[in-house]
Amino acid sequence: MRPWLFAAAALALYGFNHSSDAAQERQTAAGQTVGMETPKETGDERAQAVGKFLIGAHAPMLSLTTIDGKTIDLTKVYGEKPVYLKFWATWCVPCLQQMPHFEHAYETLGNDITIVAVNTNFNETPEGVKVYRERHGLKMPIVMDDGRLASALNLRVTPTHILVDRNGKMVFVGHSADHELDEALQKLKSSVASTRTETAERAAVPVAPAPQTAAVTSAGDRFPFADPEGHKLTALIFFVPWCEDYLRTTQPDASSQCRNARQQGDRLATTGSVRVIGVASGLWTNTADLTAYKTQNRVAIPLTLDASGDLFRAFRVTRSPTIVVISPDGREVRRYIGSDIERFTQSVQPVNGDRL
Repeated sequence: MRPWLFAAAALALYGFNHSSDAAQERQTAAGQTVGMETPKETGDERAQAVGKFLIGAHAPMLSLTTIDGKTIDLTKVYGEKPVYLKFWATWCVPCLQQMPHFEHAYETLGNDITIVAVNTNFNETPEGVKVYRERHGLKMPIVMDDGRLASALNLRVTPTHILVDRNGKMVFVGHSADHELDEALQKLKSSVASTRTETAERAAVPVAPAPQTAAVTSAGDRFPFADPEGHKLTALIFFVPWCEDYLRTTQPDASSQCRNARQQGDRLATTGSVRVIGVASGLWTNTADLTAYKTQNRVAIPLTLDASGDLFRAFRVTRSPTIVVISPDGREVRRYIGSDIERFTQSVQPVNGDRL
């Protein structure tokens, strides 16, 4: 199931607090290995790849706030009730297709299972989420993720179902609303909390944003964000490869802006006045997807797949496209989001590239 055909934005990675090779595990689970062509994946395969690392681990110990201002403290829920977390987005077609199933689960199991709709908060607004809720008659509590859940649970596809048993351990990760999910929900409902205190060997924890100074392109080259020669600006174009095609119907403005950002990036690369690199989200994207995007659109600028979500988090990017402009010495000096993309090339001085 491809995002531009059926579904699609934040973007993330997970951390296990007892792993000495956590960074490598995150990249492996996200499907990024420089120089290795990853085959195209279905939504179920993407969720299953993540599940291999999550199932059996302790779920995130977080306190969440719903769009109505209510608090859901998962640290208090674990041990009392099992938990069903579902990641979704307003622009995601299969998410909409699955909403009747999700609403039915809430109405029939909500007394026995804590059920939370986790909006990805990627290309979203609180107002838009509330309108979506009213339009489709949703009653379950809705949380807009601040990045912590997506990073802890390595969100790679929407929708994603995460089931947590009464001991706080994750027991199911999936993408489809099918008989396997239904069976897992019934089993979850009848699960019993352990009478003994258990300490999980692994725990999924949010990964704090860390400064990023360089990226590795899809060609395997290191791309430092500060100009090695100390003269030129650098433009980081954050995007999702399926934005132009898939969002054409659900978010036409974003689709147009993504195309504009790509075209402007290529024009700047041609002039040589600004260093440019495209940073692709790992949501619904692996190396094969990025290669296909680059070939289909004849992209001239270097691209990097942010499979782990480190770059998106470090630069606090939650919308596609976003252009972050870096000074010659590596400092962020300006960013352009959404409709502001139109002003990007107009703001860059082609003669003296070190100033805006």
